[in-house]
Amino acid sequence: MLRVTKLTDYASVVLTVLASAPDTVLSATGLAERAGLEPPTVAKVLKPLAQAGLVEAFRGANGGYRLARAPVDISLIEIVEAIEGPLGMTECSVHAGACGIEQSCSARANWRRINDVVADALRGVTLADMVAPPVPAAPVRRIGAKTIPAALASN
Repeated sequence: MLRVTKLTDYASVVLTVLASAPDTVLSATGLAERAGLEPPTVAKVLKPLAQAGLVEAFRGANGGYRLARAPVDISLIEIVEAIEGPLGMTECSVHAGACGIEQSCSARANWRRINDVVADALRGVTLADMVAPPVPAAPVRRIGAKTIPAALASN
């Protein structure tokens, strides 16, 4: 099963909280409260997010964090890579020479292709998209072995 880590999931939650109030500086404790996460977890994800240039940190009595760029300018690939490093479906799709059978492996090229498709999909979704209300899926209806949009099925 392919999954992002819990920290990446938490980072996306923290960033959606910041994206919902992009000009507001929120403390780590305030972010934790709004996100429904523990303060140590929020502190743990804020450090790599700041290092990646996704959030800005402000010190002082009114210090805290805010987005470094507009939500529409932050893609999911940036969030994933800030927490997990370069996206790699397999070790060889990121680092050449990491596998002893690389030269004779016919699967490597396809894993790299899959890696590129996933990376492109993550690039195509922004933090602004994550904050927007979800678009309801069009209802579908099964007729025999085929699935067709319900709007067409009723005609």
